[in-house]
Amino acid sequence: MAIAPILPSSPGKLPLAGYKPLSNEELSARISAARKELGDRLLILGHHYQQDEVIEHADLRGDSYQLSQLAAASTNCRTIIFCGVHFMAETADILANRPEKLEEREGRRVQVILPDMAAGCSMADMAAIRQVEDAWDQLGEIIDTQQLIPVTYINSAASLKAFCGKHGGIVCTSSNAAAVLEWAFDRGNRVFFFPDQHLGRNTALTMDITNEHMPVWDPYADDLGGNTEEAIEQSKVVLWKGHCSVHQMFRPEHVHQFREKHPGIKILVHPECPQEVNDIADVSGSTSAILRTVENSPPGTKWAIGTELHLVNRIKQEHPEQEIHFLSPVVCMCATMYRIDLAHLAWACENLLAGDVVNRIEVDPETAAYSITALERMLEVR
Repeated sequence: MAIAPILPSSPGKLPLAGYKPLSNEELSARISAARKELGDRLLILGHHYQQDEVIEHADLRGDSYQLSQLAAASTNCRTIIFCGVHFMAETADILANRPEKLEEREGRRVQVILPDMAAGCSMADMAAIRQVEDAWDQLGEIIDTQQLIPVTYINSAASLKAFCGKHGGIVCTSSNAAAVLEWAFDRGNRVFFFPDQHLGRNTALTMDITNEHMPVWDPYADDLGGNTEEAIEQSKVVLWKGHCSVHQMFRPEHVHQFREKHPGIKILVHPECPQEVNDIADVSGSTSAILRTVENSPPGTKWAIGTELHLVNRIKQEHPEQEIHFLSPVVCMCATMYRIDLAHLAWACENLLAGDVVNRIEVDPETAAYSITALERMLEVR
């Protein structure tokens, strides 16, 4: 029996409030029914950090880098519903609608929907475009910015990606950060890395760049980001004072406690963790690398994994042959990712079925054009 969508009480979009009281079972059934009706016109992308009940409805799932590639390769779909956060939906809009793709589709744009507009990223919010532009101007008073290559982590607003495209820079992910830094140093003698200081630092340390040559720029400090002129002059990588609220929670004492309590356990962390954790882990890698590491390990391997809670629990469920632990005693989940729930997803799907596009993410043409330059460089770097 077909499931009738929730009908609006008046012309216009279906009300979100009508979905909130529904059970997960009914919401899942509604999403499945809408997807079946929409067919390949709809592509649902799901980030690894999403809740299990949401990720089950994703056509494709991955980390930021993988989902960027999938959005870039999108051909048949007319709408992408991105179960992630705001900057990811922006990136999908930019890549899915770059000029060559629009030409293939005779000018038709792919619509990108973010089920809940409140799904942002605390790290991305730590670097505003005005702050970055101000920092760039101040740095230009001390060093030659023609030799300073801006690198923004993909966890950033489109405006920062555009800044990098405009100034000869590039976007990076946790998967290709080392290759991106090498790319940057081939083109300049310094890197300005934002917004995540930990990924920038942990990556640069593997390239024999020491902390003495990596000053941290605090956008709220009065002058030079809280640094001396000498520190800027001697810099190789200028780091932004930003971090991931999830990975910041992991501490060295968590590592020591697990090794003491579980002899033989291996520590597997994301490079967004602080240096003091990253340095003593057995393996550090992107979300994709974490998944590959566990998948390629023999039965009986013991892991304590330092990354987002939903992902760790999913790894534990999918690999019962191994012993999987969450590294922190404190619950560490991405609260903004958690905002995407079945109610919002069902609401977005059924509105789309009714001919209404809710929560559309559309980057302005100028920002998109400069962002494409930086993103295409990222996609070319391995």
